[in-house]
Amino acid sequence: MPRLDRIYTKTGDEGMTGLGGGRRVSKDSPRVRAYGTVDELNSNLGVALALGLTERLTHELVAIQNELFDLGSDLCWPGDDERRGRIPTVQPANVERLERLIDELNGEVGPLTNFLLPGGSPGAAQLHVARTVCRRAERETITLNHEESIGDLVLPYLNRLSDALFVMARYENHERGVAEPLWQPGL
Repeated sequence: MPRLDRIYTKTGDEGMTGLGGGRRVSKDSPRVRAYGTVDELNSNLGVALALGLTERLTHELVAIQNELFDLGSDLCWPGDDERRGRIPTVQPANVERLERLIDELNGEVGPLTNFLLPGGSPGAAQLHVARTVCRRAERETITLNHEESIGDLVLPYLNRLSDALFVMARYENHERGVAEPLWQPGL
């Protein structure tokens, strides 16, 4: 585990930051934007948890937050660094677990009969915010992947996670007895 004796280093004062392996890049580089958005997603999940979600979702989201740290490590280390093999990354089992979770929760809430508006209970609304940040993380990662290699499971994980967050928001509303806000075209 890393030990941080000092929080500020002043090494980023001119707009540069260090990647895993030590290479310095601009703080607005595609790689930094990608893992920075994953960090923002993780923070949004922290807000959802702080709002007080159902126990079932709390258990899942704590695991997901840890997996997002692994995914962020994956994005922080360039593909051409020989030490990359020693970092934690998302695994096929993580993607498969998200798929099982989606199927399970979707079975609880039932099929969609209309498009939904983000909202409902506070926790569900925050999960929708996290879902949109997850989609942005996915877009940022796709942009990065056009320029540099990324881990094979980064995009599948983010894609499944955004779907899982949508179903989690529905589940949170369902368990709280809060009606799902439905889109009313032309209203």
